[in-house]
Amino acid sequence: MVTIDEISSVAKEAGEIMRSAVNKRRIEKSGHANFCTETDEKIQKFLIEKLALLIPDASFLGEEDGQDVFSEKMSHGFCFVIDPIDGTSNFVYGYRPSVVSIGLLKDGKPFMAVICNPFDDMTFTAEAGKGAFMNGEKILSSDAPLSDSLALFGTSPYYPELHDRSFKTARDLLPLCVDLRRSGTAAWDLCCVAMGRCGLFFELKLQLWDYAAGALIAEEAGCRVSDTDGNPLSYKGYSSVICLSRGIENIPDCFRH
Repeated sequence: MVTIDEISSVAKEAGEIMRSAVNKRRIEKSGHANFCTETDEKIQKFLIEKLALLIPDASFLGEEDGQDVFSEKMSHGFCFVIDPIDGTSNFVYGYRPSVVSIGLLKDGKPFMAVICNPFDDMTFTAEAGKGAFMNGEKILSSDAPLSDSLALFGTSPYYPELHDRSFKTARDLLPLCVDLRRSGTAAWDLCCVAMGRCGLFFELKLQLWDYAAGALIAEEAGCRVSDTDGNPLSYKGYSSVICLSRGIENIPDCFRH
């Protein structure tokens, strides 16, 4: 049976490919500012090759190279959900952070997760029911209320129809918290809530590879993760996502539109 350490080792190797990359030439995809680079493709190929050795019969869902369509087969057995570079725009412009994200589903449910930030030497891991860790040390989300917490948000930049609602929600959230932050990588933001740096994260539309690993890490750190209506995440495709730390009991009213 695959171990979390084996997946972590692959993620760290992939992170080193990202960290040492010289060529960051952009490949335009559909949608506003939706970039891919040769490094994205190189890391995804590397991850599939290495992870397939750990679980030969696993399915793969990834952002690049036409691997981005969830199929019914992926709801059965093992499925790796990978984002070779979450935060590609950050990577292109040298703006930190960017991370490697690997989620492992078992029969359609989150089973293992690894997120590696190679620029800060931080690797987050989680196994369902076994807690969350950063560089091997157990982590827990903050027990502070929202009024004493930073809040994080994503702008759903590829979906123009959500821009007004995203910024209205952020504007209404601002007086309820200490301040707002935006990093440009949902996987990293979920880890920041998991380790207690921030109290809340939301984004109105994320793909499965954006949240599969981070959601499990956050939940295992004591967070409540759902869509913005409070429903469980489907782990079958895109969804809105909100993550609340241990100190925030309810989804704020500003999410009720």
